[in-house]
Amino acid sequence: MLKYLIEKEFKLIRRNSVLPVIIFVMPVVFLLLLPFAADFEVKNIRLTVVDNDYSTYSKRFIEKIGSSHYYQIVANENSYEAALNNQIVSGRADAILEIPRHFERDLTKQKIAKVLISANAVDGMKGMMGTAYLASIAMDFSKNISMELVALNSVASQQNIIITNRALFNPFMNYKAYMVPAIMMMLLVLMCGAMPAVSIVMEKEQGTIEQMNVTPVKKFYFIIAKIIPYWFIGYIVLTIGFIIAYLIYGLLPVGSFGTLYLAAAVFILTMTGIGLVVSNKSDTMQQAMMIAMFFLVVFILMSGLLTPIASMPRWAQWLTYANPLRYYAEIMRFVYLKGCTISDILPQLGALMAFAFGANLWAVISYKKRK
Repeated sequence: MLKYLIEKEFKLIRRNSVLPVIIFVMPVVFLLLLPFAADFEVKNIRLTVVDNDYSTYSKRFIEKIGSSHYYQIVANENSYEAALNNQIVSGRADAILEIPRHFERDLTKQKIAKVLISANAVDGMKGMMGTAYLASIAMDFSKNISMELVALNSVASQQNIIITNRALFNPFMNYKAYMVPAIMMMLLVLMCGAMPAVSIVMEKEQGTIEQMNVTPVKKFYFIIAKIIPYWFIGYIVLTIGFIIAYLIYGLLPVGSFGTLYLAAAVFILTMTGIGLVVSNKSDTMQQAMMIAMFFLVVFILMSGLLTPIASMPRWAQWLTYANPLRYYAEIMRFVYLKGCTISDILPQLGALMAFAFGANLWAVISYKKRK
């Protein structure tokens, strides 16, 4: 019975003259245009400090950085390796500021002092802007020190702090490497979230749903038959995205394609379930599309795709935990840029599984089969 229901769904999709075009054209258009169109200010960069000098000037420099609204000093570590392993790799911080020994001596006597900032360039924009902000703060700090020394008739020339940059996971700080995986996620949202939202309500308007209601088909099988075609559509869209990412941007995942496809399977199941719930609750296609677009736009805006979650207000950051798109966006970027394995993304994958189970259970319960 399930076989024939699935066959019916594929025939409905094939007979739609617009849908096959959308499946192949939308990924191309989105991935060619959107990565070039994003430019956002970055705030609340989480910074870990490694102070090897423990001097008055190093403490003042750290305090000046901490007073900026661009940075949040989240930890102090004793060594660069400890900061990298405890803060950056675990995702607690976005950058490391290392102040070397003799920072104060070099700044006052040799007029040049070097510091190192290592930015987590999985988020290329945050890494690039974080380095630029710190360079500006360092320049302002060096001017203040120079004025103080001039006032004390000590050194008349300006001191300089030289920053050595190191981008982790995304060495060239290519913002497209950060955006392209997230745009693939948005494509799956539109194809596997919006389209199922009109699937059942379309049959209601055409009158074919009444024929299904008088059959002995169980609600569970009916919903499963609606879901499976969108799994195939989602995999087609994702595969096209992988191909374009490689051919146009030269991007290949550091991690496994198998991990990406596994996560996509759970995410597609989640979005399809949400779409079917909307379709069950709607009486017309217009109503279904309006409801679906409302939720999907909110999901996209709150996912971290367009605005870093750390830059959102605290209440908005808490709301993102109820957004399945947040977890899949993290998975795509972690696997693509950091090479994370299934064990590394288990928290995000577990959250998606919970969303998938809840959404599809709701879809089965909310489908009212009238006899």
